[in-house]
Amino acid sequence: MSRIEQYHTVTRRLIIMTLICVLLFASIFAVSYVLQQRFLLTSACFLCGIVGGFVSIQQRLPKVSNAELGMLTKSWFQILLVPIFGGVFALVLYCVFLSGIVSGHLFPEFFVPQAGNNGPDDQFMWDIFSKTYPKTTEDFAKLLFWCFVAGFSERFVPQIINKTLNGTADGKNG
Repeated sequence: MSRIEQYHTVTRRLIIMTLICVLLFASIFAVSYVLQQRFLLTSACFLCGIVGGFVSIQQRLPKVSNAELGMLTKSWFQILLVPIFGGVFALVLYCVFLSGIVSGHLFPEFFVPQAGNNGPDDQFMWDIFSKTYPKTTEDFAKLLFWCFVAGFSERFVPQIINKTLNGTADGKNG
């Protein structure tokens, strides 16, 4: 198989997997909205990270070696690995934003439900994931953008983690 044919094979697989992810997200959204009248923000974050990972792979395809391109054409797993990491990194970034570890004008702010008088309970833990929302539409757009970046740039979230760990080890954070 020629390099062009391999490139087209991988591109087709990326398109197929992206469509499957979007359809899966649409299904999750429809079910959660119809059954609970809730938009599950975590699924949106995960999907944006996955799509960012797919776009990243597509952007890198022209630069990969023939051996790497051959490996990608033979394995669906290799094509899915980077986007799945992107989705996980997007969820980690969401937690980073919620925790306030990273904040500022470029990053989203959230409405977070408060624990009851007796402190956090099981309902509060569910509320954190089901009733936490960006404060404004701009914050929602910022969240989706940064989740896409988390999937697109494989080093973005690990760099935040390393900076946080280094700052903690130096006594700067807490």
